[in-house]
Amino acid sequence: MIRRTAPLLALGLTLALTGCAVGPNYRRPAAPPSPLFKAARGWQPAVPARIVPSAWWTVYHDPVLSRLERQVAVSNQNLKAAVAAYYAAREAAGVTRGSLFPSINLGASQTRSGGGAATQFTFGGARTSDQAGASASWDVDLWGRLRRELESANARAQVSAADVAAARLSAQATLAQDYFQLRAAEQQLRLLKSLVKDDQVSLRIAQNRVNAGVTTLADVYAARTQLESTQAQEDTAKLDRANLEHAIAVLIGRAPSELSLAVGHLAARVPVVPAGVPSRLLLRRPDIAAAERAMASANADIGVAESAWFPSLTLSGSYDFASSALSGLLKASNAVWSFGPQLALNLFNGGATLAQTREARATYDEAVATYRQTVLGAFQQVENDLASLHFLQSEYAEELQAVADAKRSETLTLNQYKAGVADYASVLTAQTARLNAEITAVSLQSERLVASADLIDALGGGWNSASLNGPNDGVSESLRSTVDAR
Repeated sequence: MIRRTAPLLALGLTLALTGCAVGPNYRRPAAPPSPLFKAARGWQPAVPARIVPSAWWTVYHDPVLSRLERQVAVSNQNLKAAVAAYYAAREAAGVTRGSLFPSINLGASQTRSGGGAATQFTFGGARTSDQAGASASWDVDLWGRLRRELESANARAQVSAADVAAARLSAQATLAQDYFQLRAAEQQLRLLKSLVKDDQVSLRIAQNRVNAGVTTLADVYAARTQLESTQAQEDTAKLDRANLEHAIAVLIGRAPSELSLAVGHLAARVPVVPAGVPSRLLLRRPDIAAAERAMASANADIGVAESAWFPSLTLSGSYDFASSALSGLLKASNAVWSFGPQLALNLFNGGATLAQTREARATYDEAVATYRQTVLGAFQQVENDLASLHFLQSEYAEELQAVADAKRSETLTLNQYKAGVADYASVLTAQTARLNAEITAVSLQSERLVASADLIDALGGGWNSASLNGPNDGVSESLRSTVDAR
C-alpha cells in the first residue's frame, strides 16, 4: 500500500513546487509625473541643512528640543499603538506562512461506554476503549493560493511598518512645531512685559501732567486703558504657552502636570532644507510607502480570489493504535493506518466566486487611486511648504524693517508728548504700532520655523522605504524595546 501511495505523494510535492500562482504579478503603477517642484524654481538655499535620518531635529541646534524629541519614540502612546499593530500584522503573516507546511497532530483518548445487562466479560455492559496515534494533513498549494495569501500578508505587515514610521515622524514634527510656537509665546510675553513697564511710565507721566495742569484726565484714562489692554494680552500669551506645554507633555507620553519647561528663546536661524526632486518622495515618505504596499497586498488578493476557480488538493494520513486494554495499546497488531489524497472543486455557489474576484479587482483599483492621490497630496504639501518658506523669508525681512521704523516713531512721538507738542493719542498710536510690528515679527519667525519642520515632515524626515525590506521592516530597535517593555 505504501508503494502505491508514494507516487501520489511525489506527485503532490512536484505540483506544489512547480505549480503556478494564479492572479497578476505585482508591478507598481506609475505615479503622477512631476519632474521638479514649482516653488523651488529660482530659489536655491545658500547653506542647506543636512538631515540626519535618525535625528532630523538636530538641524535646529536646540538641546531642549533634541531632549524632548528623543522621548517621543520611548513614551508616545500613539506610537506604541502603531508598533503593537505592526507586531500583530507581522505575526499574522507568520500564521499564513505556517499554512504552506503540513499540519501534524498527536492525540490520545480513553472512552468508557456500556449498555445492556452484565456478562462474564463486562460489568453492566461497560467497556473501555483506548486510542493513541498521529495524523497529518497538507493543503498542496497547486495554484499559489497560499503563496498569494502570504504575499498579501507580508505586504500588510510592511504597510503597518510604514505606518509606524509615519506615526513617529508625525509626532516628532508636531512636537517641533508646538515647541517653536511655545518659544514664540514666550518671546511675545517678553515684549508685553516690556510694554507694560512702558505703559506704567506713560501713566505716571500723564498723571504728572494732569497734576501740573498741562493736560486733562482724558490722557490718564487713555494711558490706563492702554496698560490694562496690554496686561490682558499678557494673560492670553501665558495661556497659549501653558496649552502648548501641555501638548508637548502628551506627545512625550507624560501627564501635563509632570512637565515644566524652563523659559527659552526662539531660534533666530531657520534651517533651509533642499527639497530635491519629486520622484524621491516615492522613497522617502512613509505614507506613500504604506499606500504602495497596500496596492501590493490588494494585487495578491486578486490571486487568492481567482484560485477558487481551480480544484484544491489535500493529502492526509493517520497512524493509530486502538485497544480495549491500555497495557497492550502499542502492539503492532493494534495499529491502523490510512493515507490518501482528496481533490475538491466547487461547481456552483450562486456566483460567489465571480463576485469575490470582481471585489478583489475593485479593491485593487481603489488602492491604486489612493496611492496616486497620496503622491499628489505629498507633492502639494512640499510645494506649500517651499512657497511658505520663500514668501515668509521676504516678509520677515520687511517686518524687521517695520519694527525698526516703529521704534523710531515711538521714541520721537513720546519725546514730542513730553515737550507738549503732541497729544497722548499720538503716543498710544505709536506704541500700538511698535508692539504690533514686534509681535508680527515674532509670529513670522515662528511660522518660518514651523514651515521648515513641516517641510522636513513632508520630505520624509530622512526615512527611506528601502528599510521595509530589511530585517526590522523599518521598525527601529528602540521602538521594539519600547513595546517589549509594556
